[in-house]
Amino acid sequence: MSRLTAPTTVASMLAATLLLAPVVSGQRAPRARDLGVPFDGSPGPLNAITDVAGVTVGHSTIISGQGTLKAGEGPVRTGVTAVMPRGLDSMAKPSFAGWYSQNGNGEMTGTTWLEESGFLEGPVMITNTHSVGVVRDAVIQWRIRTGPPDASGYWWSLPVVAETYDGALNDINGFHVKPQHAFEALDTAKGGMLAEGNVGGGTGMVCFGFKGGIGTSSRVVKVDGASYTVGVLVQSNFGRRGQLMVAGVPVGKEIPQTPQQAALEADPARGDLGSIIIVVATDAPLMPHQLKRLARRATLGMARTGGLSGNGSGDIFLAFSTANPDAFKASGLAALQMVSNEEISPLFDATAWATEEAIINALVAAETMTGINNRRVERLPHDGLRAALRKYNRLRQ
Repeated sequence: MSRLTAPTTVASMLAATLLLAPVVSGQRAPRARDLGVPFDGSPGPLNAITDVAGVTVGHSTIISGQGTLKAGEGPVRTGVTAVMPRGLDSMAKPSFAGWYSQNGNGEMTGTTWLEESGFLEGPVMITNTHSVGVVRDAVIQWRIRTGPPDASGYWWSLPVVAETYDGALNDINGFHVKPQHAFEALDTAKGGMLAEGNVGGGTGMVCFGFKGGIGTSSRVVKVDGASYTVGVLVQSNFGRRGQLMVAGVPVGKEIPQTPQQAALEADPARGDLGSIIIVVATDAPLMPHQLKRLARRATLGMARTGGLSGNGSGDIFLAFSTANPDAFKASGLAALQMVSNEEISPLFDATAWATEEAIINALVAAETMTGINNRRVERLPHDGLRAALRKYNRLRQ
């Protein structure tokens, strides 16, 4: 993971190190279940999108500078996240996919062809609003550099790149995301447990007035006697403080505001600018139209946390399936499997439940961050969260 951009002074390096201490220490950040938050459904062994076999995730995190905003210089609090449906096979073996826009004040490139073809032909990239173009172009460069031509025998790509706005903390008009950051996210993508909170594309994000970012979760369900996994990854940057609900408890109203949080909430420039990108993965054999239905259910998970999709929010969701690995063929018939629509509801449940927990995991893992103009966005206080849950008799022992 990139941590600092050169050149930097000793002072700025020290400040950035302090800001990142919980991440670079190698200690796993606490997760919502560690704090006693109750959730519906049964998670996979990692409780992460990487519980879906073959899925890999990589981050590039860019943090440097402090103090007054100087466009082009910083402070910088941003990054890139890559989700690879089949790891390095994601280009050679595209996945059935569907997408859904709950509120379209945002961007996810490549979706017109995804809608038309039913296939996700490569990774899903997530970054900040003003870095979509450079990341998109970098994915094409990376694909040409690292892989063979596509199944049709020629180089062609319409990458899927999504965004949320990190301008509350980051010099977003300084264009600090470069091709090498996208390359790093792709080259370091791996399975296993994931970093959450202030990492990758989620580095500078704000959620419900607290520090937001990357979160993940999963669920295992049975359909007609077979076990399937649904995994979710979110880049969470939406909502106002008073809307936050955790396990049905109005946590945003129960935790007293600090002066810094009140100022952030009152800032008219912030409005309801926000967004959330949700990536849903499953190993259940689903067709593109069914995956679009799955993507829609992410809306329900978002709503369970209090999200209401304001006019200024870009809430865009994508779902893909790692089943049917040979579906994408340049010629001939493909033998396919699919779950019956009559039996798909457990997968809908799993999507909503995993989305809800992924958002709360992002809030729990994120650390307090100071960005441009010394604006400080505080983490969700763990003790306050537990106290609110206890008050409503919702704390899991």
